[in-house]
Amino acid sequence: MRTFRSRTTVLAAAGATAALALSLTACGGGSGVKASGTGGHGGSDGTVAVSSSKSPGASASSEAGASAAKSGGSKASPASDATGTAPVCAAKDLSISAARHNGPPYTHIVLTAKNTSGHSCKMTGYPEIQFLESHRENVPPVAKSKPAAPVVLKAGAPAYALVRLSDGGTDEDTEIVNGFSVTLQGGGGMAAVTAPGKGGIAVDPAKWATGYWTYELRNGADDF
Repeated sequence: MRTFRSRTTVLAAAGATAALALSLTACGGGSGVKASGTGGHGGSDGTVAVSSSKSPGASASSEAGASAAKSGGSKASPASDATGTAPVCAAKDLSISAARHNGPPYTHIVLTAKNTSGHSCKMTGYPEIQFLESHRENVPPVAKSKPAAPVVLKAGAPAYALVRLSDGGTDEDTEIVNGFSVTLQGGGGMAAVTAPGKGGIAVDPAKWATGYWTYELRNGADDF
């Protein structure tokens, strides 16, 4: 049986999101803290299923109606703005939510950052995630997930990042997390995100990893 150890997390429960946002200001790496939930597109269990099709441009199937696409080929950028002129997306410009990815066992989540600013902005690098108060280091990025070009979001457009929580092993030493912080690189500030599902998510500090922000989840680059 998988070992679960309950302890104080960055966010105690979905209802305490606002309190988390205030407490994270002291330890955050950027200005601007925004509280975000699981998002209005999620199902009752906060699960999103992404298609495993290998054909280029394959669209995602989602219990929540989310549209995180997964493709084996290249895809033209949906943004018309030059990357040099679009400002970096700030936490106040985005609605960031988390949904379970496939499973059970739920070894991954998908972060969705939707541009709600009314103007184009640029997502820089990868989400700097902190799951536990006992592990202040950020979840490490997966290099192969880095896109070839910057991700520029039009108003209303989403970006995605796949996050590995654990290996799903029966003997794995995991801890329960009900919420966590996401810091945007490039000075975009911090958002407090509620973990999907009623019971939170199980994370293993020895196994967790994050992908970069992308327009869609891609076969190969986002398989980790």
